[in-house]
Amino acid sequence: MIPRRPHKRLRRRPWQELRDRRRKGIFLLPSLLTTGNLFCGFFAMLLTVDARYAEAALAIFVAMIMDMLDGRVARLMKATSQFGVEYDSLADVVSFGVAPAFLLYAFALRDLGRPAWFAAFLFTICGALRLARFNVFTGVIDKRFFVGLPIPAAAAVVCGTVIFLHDEELTVWMRGAIAVMTYLVALLMVSTFRYWSFKEVDWARRRPVQSLLIVVLAVMIVATKHEVFLFLVFTGYALSGPIRWLLFGRSPAGGAANEPSGREHA
Repeated sequence: MIPRRPHKRLRRRPWQELRDRRRKGIFLLPSLLTTGNLFCGFFAMLLTVDARYAEAALAIFVAMIMDMLDGRVARLMKATSQFGVEYDSLADVVSFGVAPAFLLYAFALRDLGRPAWFAAFLFTICGALRLARFNVFTGVIDKRFFVGLPIPAAAAVVCGTVIFLHDEELTVWMRGAIAVMTYLVALLMVSTFRYWSFKEVDWARRRPVQSLLIVVLAVMIVATKHEVFLFLVFTGYALSGPIRWLLFGRSPAGGAANEPSGREHA
């Protein structure tokens, strides 16, 4: 009887190893972008401690860019995962919940007493609830709209306000108005108002020359009066939900807060 040779382990070909390494790298890239988002939120708090409020607001805006990129890169490379969804949400709580609330408190609310710091805390907890609701309800009712003000947009309202007023000497009335705004923005995040998501906009479609002129004009406004432009744009977006509800009423599909999960949001 001829003895059998021991089974040799099949040697992996180099192209298979390269493919596996590429696959691991794909999952790493979105997580690095999410880490950049988290770092910007943490860095914004460090700048806030040093009273560099405008720079802290800009750091949060950079975090928003990172947040937009990580989900798109993950979907483009087919590297979405449950880990990425959870990590993205945790980073968003810090960058768009804790950091803006801390910035707003240090910038305008700390001299107003207990109701002011409670407004900052309410902003944080409403942002966390907004993310939790976003992740739990995964059925999509209408891709054109979000239910409730997205937490990056709420953070953008805060940052736009800080950039708009950082050179001003804040009076008691101005601080009180900012406190009221903080309460309103926090409640808008957990509301059922519907906000345009811009996901259905076909950016690759041919546009008339007028569209190009509008974009160029917007860029010129940003370059010359960026503090006014950012404040008006993001405040207008936050008010668009209640205004839409007053003009058109509640949509038949607007009852539940069903939305895409995790990295699907902008």
